Amino acid sequence: MAIDRRATRLGVLGLVGIILFSLIGVRLWFLQTVKADELQERATISATRLVRIAPERGRIFDTDGRILAGNKRVLTVAVDWQLLRRQTQRTEIFTRLSGWVQVPVEELEARFDRQIDSPFLPFPIKRNIDEPTAIAILERVEDFPGVEVLTEWERIYPYAPHASHVVGYMGAITDEQVDDRLAEGYLLSERVGQFGAERYFERELHGEWGYQKIEVDAANRPIRVIENVPPINGLDIQLTIDLEQQQFVEQQLETTLKARRTVTVPNPNVFKDDLGRVERLDITSPETVAYKAPAGAALIMNYQNGQIAAMASYPSFDNRWFEAGLSRTKFQEIFPSKNPDGTDIDPDQSILVNRAIQGRYNLGSTFKVFTAFAALNTGLMSPGEFYEDTGSYKLRTVKPDLCNSGLVRCEYKNATCQNGRPCVYGNVDVETALAVSSDAFFYRIGEDIFDLNNNLPVLQEQVSQFSFGSDTGIELPFEFDGTVPDAELKREYADLGIISDDEGRSYYVGDNVQLAIGQGLLSATPMQLATGYATLANGGLVLQPTILKAIWNPGVPDGDPGYADLSKGTLHTEAGGPNIVRTVRMTAEVRDPIVRGLRRVITGPGSANGRSTTGEEIFDDYPAEAIQVAGKTGTAQGANNYPWNDSSVFAAFSVDAAQPTFPDLENPYVVVSFLEKAGYGSQASAPLTKCTYLMLSGAIIPDPIEPSAPLDLTQTVAAPSQSKLNTSQLTGPDGCWTHEFLPSSVLTNTRSVE
Repeated sequence: MAIDRRATRLGVLGLVGIILFSLIGVRLWFLQTVKADELQERATISATRLVRIAPERGRIFDTDGRILAGNKRVLTVAVDWQLLRRQTQRTEIFTRLSGWVQVPVEELEARFDRQIDSPFLPFPIKRNIDEPTAIAILERVEDFPGVEVLTEWERIYPYAPHASHVVGYMGAITDEQVDDRLAEGYLLSERVGQFGAERYFERELHGEWGYQKIEVDAANRPIRVIENVPPINGLDIQLTIDLEQQQFVEQQLETTLKARRTVTVPNPNVFKDDLGRVERLDITSPETVAYKAPAGAALIMNYQNGQIAAMASYPSFDNRWFEAGLSRTKFQEIFPSKNPDGTDIDPDQSILVNRAIQGRYNLGSTFKVFTAFAALNTGLMSPGEFYEDTGSYKLRTVKPDLCNSGLVRCEYKNATCQNGRPCVYGNVDVETALAVSSDAFFYRIGEDIFDLNNNLPVLQEQVSQFSFGSDTGIELPFEFDGTVPDAELKREYADLGIISDDEGRSYYVGDNVQLAIGQGLLSATPMQLATGYATLANGGLVLQPTILKAIWNPGVPDGDPGYADLSKGTLHTEAGGPNIVRTVRMTAEVRDPIVRGLRRVITGPGSANGRSTTGEEIFDDYPAEAIQVAGKTGTAQGANNYPWNDSSVFAAFSVDAAQPTFPDLENPYVVVSFLEKAGYGSQASAPLTKCTYLMLSGAIIPDPIEPSAPLDLTQTVAAPSQSKLNTSQLTGPDGCWTHEFLPSSVLTNTRSVE
């Protein structure tokens, strides 16, 4: 008979069920008791999100409180992320909004795909829309589900383009910066300082992030705010820049460069040994060639505390372009990196370069003061020692047969005079050699200091004390260190292919002769030159140049239009100073002959044989009541030694009118200008420097500072012209362009600096 097994099967199934439910019960007990705290913490964490809130960025002021960089509340059209998850719905919303905000759908899709915007804040469609557009969108909410208008901040530059190279600009976080910025807590969608003070003081200007802790549901949708910590706004930065002086120097720099482009220089006929005949120096150019004069820099520095009152670089730019939401095509039009044919743009035309701290220049004869210092300071010569300048100098430490072979250059000539031959200055000491700029005198120093010190880099060690070959430490990014040539640098250049392997084998006497007159492989910035002259002016203190005057706590109220009311602000940090980098031992026996020589550059007399100094004709109408000056012209030879490639340099500092070897403590100004491919130092840079001192003296009334006109998005240039050439002829001393002049009789007081 068959056995009924159903009862057995049901019993087994019941047992299995009891075991399973028991296991579930044990697991529930374990989770609710042993793991309860841990699971609760996980649940809490998974149910909350932390949303960082960026602070309002700190502002940037000039020395008088003018707002050079500020913030403006702007309206932003944004959409709830939840409505953008599905492709079809996102495309529909983007299409509807595109025409209203003038942003292509493709651009909106590309930014959505990058996922750089916070997922807990509405997705930004277009920033800085006008109010009528915002109102119109809000009135059509049924057509734009999830769309809202937010209030955000935009960076503004009320006086652009003035001081744009100093103030800088903002930009998106670059690929190279991503890791560092994320580690600092930045959002990928943030804009940060990318140039100038905006970049250098990024941390101070940015402030401290706030945050909201938000409870979200399983779909990651916000439910409520659990905690709200407001951000702390960024600190305000006050610069040493005086915008009035800055504007004047910018105008003079641009105008002088444009004026020099109208001047031509002969393309002389010369005998060419390799051809055995006389030909034009450059057979590809006409008989006369106009100076290109494409670019330059000029600055004013206080030699008692290192503060920079003005720093101009040309070509300039309007930093508002970086807040204008330009397309890639428009940006390339304003800031081209390529020519229309695809070739690289001429470096002379580079705009986003602060030539005052990034220009890599020979210094020409302005460097001779440091060569003179090296000779006097090492005992190579005495102040009263004379040398017979016959117009040229022949190396005596190179064997005659090597010189005669033509493999080594052994004869070096002075610059030419009006007769087309090298100038002859006769018997000169260090003071007269500086006054007339005798090359032969300094060629001799270059050879002797090399030979008598067993080819050791004594000249390099002496001039490096003045900050040549190292950055000055100014609070601006991308400063060029400069180079003081030696054997190591030549080997490095040979490895890089900059010079030939044969040239890179060693450092020769010819290299030192070139260094002695500021040529060869020497490279320096106008800022380094100013620092060196400031050291000579103040008696040996190498100061760190600075653009920082003070840092203010957030909340400095507005004052007059365009100004912050610093009297009602709270000081956070006042810049200390001066910051002394090192002290150069400088006795009166060494310093005074040099200063007297520089003073004679301005006032004369020249050499005993009747040659005038390099600057006395330019300064012959300089008022006795104005700030008195000691300075040096320089002409830095350019490519192929073509005269139209010569660059114009002038460096000067103020001196006490009664005791010219003493500093002027009331007006301790150094002024340096460097004009690329603009000719002799006495023809371009010297007039610019002279006019700057006249402005500082009060003899020239600068133009008033006016807020910028609205940025014209249709223009194709980086900055509108500040040149004064288009108004009239010169209205004052040579080189001072169309400003109002005061007669000397009213110059009873000069401006003083802090």
